[in-house]
Amino acid sequence: MPRDTLTRGQIVRAAVEVLDAEGVNGLNMRRLGAQLGSAATAMYHHVKGKDTLVVLAADHVFGEIELPDLDALGWREAAAALARGAHAMITRHFWLIPAMSTHLIYGPNKARYDEHCLTVYESAGFSGGDADQAAATVLMFAIGAAQGEAAESAWRARLRRTGADEEQQVRDTIAQITEIAQQYPRLRARATAMDDGQDPFEFGLKTILDGLDSALRGKG
Repeated sequence: MPRDTLTRGQIVRAAVEVLDAEGVNGLNMRRLGAQLGSAATAMYHHVKGKDTLVVLAADHVFGEIELPDLDALGWREAAAALARGAHAMITRHFWLIPAMSTHLIYGPNKARYDEHCLTVYESAGFSGGDADQAAATVLMFAIGAAQGEAAESAWRARLRRTGADEEQQVRDTIAQITEIAQQYPRLRARATAMDDGQDPFEFGLKTILDGLDSALRGKG
């Protein structure tokens, strides 16, 4: 694709596709050019480099989060919807967590999300720094809760990049984890217990929102 027909939006969307498949380490201008059918040098006419591209891609995926209608929902339902949206988005885009550890993620989509979060917590009765703390606490929980799935996806992407037998590596790793867990009675019991169906993310989210609700009642 000639450079004068490329747009920044096309490049960012292609970067997200590469990141979803191969992670941050798999993204470079040559790989991106191959994704778009264009010379790697054409990318530099639209973005400064890989670091800029990672920030643009991260902001782009924040735009996937649907913002709840606060007029139709109470603050708790709206806050839960925002947390679920962030958690699901990060789970889809596993590379976002390592990107957050090396890049400052900002842009219009991230700002849009943050603004809506603050609106929700201010509507609940939090003000100033308390609204900031409430929003940050819930977002940090959503990011942390996505860590496990994101880590597995990143590991699988690394295996694919190295050409390893992905499924055999997964079986071997599960066997090693199971063998280690057998040495500890509580882990051994949980390895053989039936799944009770409780979603750890939903349990944690409810606990945090209960705590914020309690703090509001205390102030009241």
